[in-house]
Amino acid sequence: MSRSKMKRVVLRPPLYADFKPTGVQKNEKELLLLELDEFEAVRLADYLGMEHTEAATEMEISRSTFSRLIDKARKKISCFLIEGKHLQIEGGNIHFRGNLIRCRNCGHMFNVAFETDIERCPGCGSRNLLDLAGGFGHGNCCREHGRYGRR
Repeated sequence: MSRSKMKRVVLRPPLYADFKPTGVQKNEKELLLLELDEFEAVRLADYLGMEHTEAATEMEISRSTFSRLIDKARKKISCFLIEGKHLQIEGGNIHFRGNLIRCRNCGHMFNVAFETDIERCPGCGSRNLLDLAGGFGHGNCCREHGRYGRR
């Protein structure tokens, strides 16, 4: 029997999670799913330029697991670029460290800790806010992980 996967830690939800070639309907292209932990591996290694050991520590996983994740992510992203598939970021066995909130009225975006209750946009005062971690089905579980997690 295999052991259950450890939850990987992702800094915050991605700003954008749905990509497709220009001029093509979503349903015309095969869907390619990039999991949130694979997204985070690309962010850490390729966007921020972290070494695998440092990035693995940030995600609270082993270096070998990180290397497997980044290889899978790069394969999917190259397939998206070369074959023009529909790429969607979702799923994965993760917890977010923090949350990203977007005001639906003025577009202001801000990072918040899960312990912070935000009711109004600091930019315009609107209550019409979009909780990006909640859009991925996270929030309470991530708050609890932050409180009792390894860090």
